[in-house]
Amino acid sequence: MIVNMSEAATEEQINHIIDRVREAGYQPHVTRGTTRTIVAAVGSGRRHEIEALRVAPGVEDVVQIAQPFKLVSRQVKPHRSVIDVGGVKIGDDAVVVIAGPCSVESREQLFSTAHAVKKAGASMLRGGAYKPRTSPYDFQGLGVEALKILREAREETGLPIVTEVMSTEDVDLICEHADMLQVGARNMQNFALLRRLATIEKPVLLKRGPSATVKEWLLAAEYLLSGGNHDVVLCERGIKTFETETRNTMDLAAVALARELSHLPVIADPSHGTGRQSLIAAVSRAAIAVGADGLIVEVHPCPERALSDGVQSLDFAQFEQVMQGVSEPLRKIARPRMEEVVLRAQA
Repeated sequence: MIVNMSEAATEEQINHIIDRVREAGYQPHVTRGTTRTIVAAVGSGRRHEIEALRVAPGVEDVVQIAQPFKLVSRQVKPHRSVIDVGGVKIGDDAVVVIAGPCSVESREQLFSTAHAVKKAGASMLRGGAYKPRTSPYDFQGLGVEALKILREAREETGLPIVTEVMSTEDVDLICEHADMLQVGARNMQNFALLRRLATIEKPVLLKRGPSATVKEWLLAAEYLLSGGNHDVVLCERGIKTFETETRNTMDLAAVALARELSHLPVIADPSHGTGRQSLIAAVSRAAIAVGADGLIVEVHPCPERALSDGVQSLDFAQFEQVMQGVSEPLRKIARPRMEEVVLRAQA
């Protein structure tokens, strides 16, 4: 339930509603806008007591949250969230591009990639230290050594880094090195991991599971927000369908839908979404056109020698071409139009 306070509501009246929400057995979440305040009653409690607050002083209306996800919903927070990752703002006017290798293989490999993607215009550096692999015989990442290399690359280039966390045991260690922690597609519904990440003071990049609906994806994000971490960025990375010519099916409609339903920023992963070098540029442009707040792209100095995901990784020249394709004119033309569509849908 959402309690919409009137524009003339006093601080005393707002605090009274917050207290009454707690008394009714709910957890109050307060959103303060420029003109009015919203108090969301989240959890399980005595609904009739919240509905009765319609007659309380300073209350304009009480409405039911339409979706099972509450704090993620644009009903609770109509204005879009902007997530700060080491000084890079995701969800603001600019499209943020995160680039780097699937996995950190050596210091030389990561440093050359970091400098190349920064030169091409990337805002953040990605690199896997721990890699979830289908086969136990595939390269699993360098672990702690990779984290140290990533931190050195950030110090030299100034690019904030994002790397994947696979287990609750690794959270504290990765927090010491990374600016943003990524929850991979396989772990989207690892609820123990989500609950742990809800307690940290680092932004989280939440990838959609390969068989997850948009609703399940947003409910996974709800675990993070309800536990106290509101610095969450959603990532569409393609879903499993009957198609065999691409690694996954890039669900661009899900990008637009997630932005319509939620205030959280949404970025797209055309590397995993297609699995093919030749499609990444076109899908990157398409993702921005439907409103994506950013991209995460795999880049490697020599994709044919990559220890993981070489087929879908771009070399430096190819990445530079992608960046030219998602130039500022396209960003300015596409994104405002999409935002207007979202606002009309909310009206």
